[in-house]
Amino acid sequence: MILKHLIIIGGGASGFFLSSNIKTSNWKISLLEQSKNPLQKLKISGGGRCNVTNACYKPKDLIKNYPRGNKELLNIFSKFQPLDTLQWFEKRGIHLKIENDSRVFPETNSSQTIIDGLLSETKKNNVEIHYETTVLDLNNKDNKFEIITNKDIYYANAVVVATGSSKKVWNIIEKLGHKIIPPVPSLFTFNCNHPLIKNLQGISLAETDLNILNTPFKERGPLLITHWGLSGPAILKLSSWAARYLADLDYKFQLRINWITENFDDARELLTNYKNAHPKMDIYNIKIYNLPQRFWLNLLNHLNIIKKPLFEISKKEINRIAESLTNSKLDIIGKSTFKNEFVTCGGVDLKEIDFNNMQSKLIPNLFFTGEVLNIDAITGGFNFQACWSESYILSKQFN
Repeated sequence: MILKHLIIIGGGASGFFLSSNIKTSNWKISLLEQSKNPLQKLKISGGGRCNVTNACYKPKDLIKNYPRGNKELLNIFSKFQPLDTLQWFEKRGIHLKIENDSRVFPETNSSQTIIDGLLSETKKNNVEIHYETTVLDLNNKDNKFEIITNKDIYYANAVVVATGSSKKVWNIIEKLGHKIIPPVPSLFTFNCNHPLIKNLQGISLAETDLNILNTPFKERGPLLITHWGLSGPAILKLSSWAARYLADLDYKFQLRINWITENFDDARELLTNYKNAHPKMDIYNIKIYNLPQRFWLNLLNHLNIIKKPLFEISKKEINRIAESLTNSKLDIIGKSTFKNEFVTCGGVDLKEIDFNNMQSKLIPNLFFTGEVLNIDAITGGFNFQACWSESYILSKQFN
């Protein structure tokens, strides 16, 4: 019997999870990976621990973490969601743990555990892996595919593109007739040299309200001051939701920060009451809203409020402090990549994909999975979960 040939282009999380789930004797399966060592992005993710997924089990809640692709993923997650991911790895002897923030990691705290598991499952399924094989072109001829690489020419009955954010492959896909949404970074920190945060690197605020000035983009959560500007969960989430808007601004904009998540009137009242209760206490020594002392002193210096007892603090000065705490406006002058997270928004237009099976609506037997699509998420294991779910659904086409 002559077997049909399936070629998977890309040996990342999506490609290997797909090959780990195809158990069939009807197809010859080849995986083409351009690097010598596969799954390198997975290896460095989560600080080398691999944030496998997130313990958010309701699809309608899960999709809220995807700035792009949330509507399409609802159908996908109804068939394979994070609980399925946990069970999939557990059945293969890979034990996972759920941390307090709902992020999921291997119990070993090593991404190599996940890598070894995927490689093992792929081997069991008799998938041929061709390393250091770069796809140069992809042609569709008479319902068959010709894949031209740096080493050989392959022919296939079906092709899965799982190449992540590869501009070269996007160009090839575009030549075939698919629309590519231009990619831009979607997970980054903000560069800022405002005097209010000068020399405060390492200071974190447990709860802040952020708003990109004159836009609907808002976020609440922890914020970290760095030597280059602002980071932390709230900043990263905001960067993801506003990714394309901020790219159009060349990452130069104003950010409004409420450092205490209280309104101006409440902050002014608290400061006034504190003054009346402790009139002899030095303004530099008071502790309100659990603000780090270094931040509090920096804020007073920025406002030119000198060291003096509270009874000498005027109403005008109290108003200025309350305004700064609840309504600071900082100029953002650029962006920086967040650690080793390389996430983009952009890719194959989702309107051209059938999310019942991940097949192209334009070209039969051409499939897509992972970051090659215009789908991305905030941090917390959500990007990997999209890869697992899409690839699992896709695998059903070949079993």
